Amino acid sequence: MNRVDFAVTSALMYSGVLFVHSWIRWVVILLGVLATARALGARGRPWTAADDRPGLFFTIAFDVQFLIGLCLYLFISPNTASAMQNAGAAMANAQARFWLVEHPFGMIAALVLAHIGRVRVRKGFGDRRPRTAALFYGLATLILLITQPWPGLPYGRPLFRGW
Repeated sequence: MNRVDFAVTSALMYSGVLFVHSWIRWVVILLGVLATARALGARGRPWTAADDRPGLFFTIAFDVQFLIGLCLYLFISPNTASAMQNAGAAMANAQARFWLVEHPFGMIAALVLAHIGRVRVRKGFGDRRPRTAALFYGLATLILLITQPWPGLPYGRPLFRGW
């Protein structure tokens, strides 16, 4: 494979993985909102399997999204590769800093909260489950929303990325 073929293949792979990552975020956001809403609606009544499912699907979808994002971050994205080569300069640039530090840190924090909530809900007592789920899933979803690259921000991306 010559350099031109490699560059084209790399660009196509980056575009494809970024496309998937961009669209799965909506699944994760919707499931986070649904898990939080379901937990808030379960207050004052017994916790059921139907209340538990959105939290399970939220953490599963978030795990898949995180793995795709990790592949982008470590192996595929030319933006983070460039920023990692000169981290000092990247910290002075809002866009580079967001992709190098802020977005990954926020996503890791949100993922940890979602998993802590999932474990605590599974092992919790019936009357505490809705409050625990609402707290942890709600915080995870809030952090997830705060650390998104919304359009209009210096590091913004389109709401719906095309191929």
